Amino acid sequence: MAAPGWSERVRELLRRMNSFHGTGAVIGASGNAGNSPGRFPWQRILKTGSSKALCLPFMVAGQQVGHVPQSVAKCLRQYPAVFSVSQGDGVPACVELNKQLSSHEQRTTAVQGVLEELREQQAFPCLKEWRDELYSVMPRFCDTPLFSMERAATPLLGIKRYGAHLNGYTWQNGQMCMWLARRALNKPTYPGLLDNLAAGGIAAELGVRETLMKECQEEACIPTSLTAQAKSVGTISYTYEGTHGGIYAECQFVFDLELPEEFVPQVGDGEVQEFYLWPLDKVKEAIGSSDFKPNCAMVALDFLIRHSYIEPDKEPHYVELIEGLHRTL
Repeated sequence: MAAPGWSERVRELLRRMNSFHGTGAVIGASGNAGNSPGRFPWQRILKTGSSKALCLPFMVAGQQVGHVPQSVAKCLRQYPAVFSVSQGDGVPACVELNKQLSSHEQRTTAVQGVLEELREQQAFPCLKEWRDELYSVMPRFCDTPLFSMERAATPLLGIKRYGAHLNGYTWQNGQMCMWLARRALNKPTYPGLLDNLAAGGIAAELGVRETLMKECQEEACIPTSLTAQAKSVGTISYTYEGTHGGIYAECQFVFDLELPEEFVPQVGDGEVQEFYLWPLDKVKEAIGSSDFKPNCAMVALDFLIRHSYIEPDKEPHYVELIEGLHRTL
């Protein structure tokens, strides 16, 4: 049987990254050969499709902020002072944060205590990636945060996560080229895979552009005066199920930055091992390979579409590709 072409490989990537919407059914999709399944959270997507219908809404102050897998809900029953889990008997099934926890600080402290205990118990694999970094929890990005929680634990509650990604590009002999990063081999997730020039999650109390400026300086040593010229060009969004049932609902704010031809990024905080400047045809091929961190491949794909490198008359699945980049969380 012939190997799948570029279009089919990219469509499969988008199906995996939107598996919570019921579009993923691939078992054992892999990144680099030899990496363990735990390094790639989207591996081993449920054979029967999405578990969305089985997840319980996570409610805080009357507002839904996430989806809780059944296995996590069962565990949270042990902490009635923090989480109320209702199922059946005529009561709408949901996981609700104790209403007596009425302030941002109270909720943050209470949830953090539960998560630290679960971490000590090694209850869920994702907690092995504990970052000591808090993410804000709110129904929509524009809403006031209801509380903050450990980044590594957000998949347990299906919390929406946000990040900022930079497409860095330049021109050589009239040809557009893109800067890509190669992730360090000691990264806890997706080690050694291709990444965008700079990217990072938006921690609690940080803004979008503030995060972008920080990541550009730390990861690629891009001067703030240069990063300030980056243009906001939209978002990509997707929701997938992890190896052990966690829900990854993510939205990435995307920026484009045209860099001077003489500029060369430098390794900063050690999260990147090296940088490449590639023509767009090579970037396109990488997007359809297992060598790219999946969500960063999506950001690069969005760049190629927006810059008319991929066009509807030449790509038969053009509409499907765009839809796969912009799913409602």
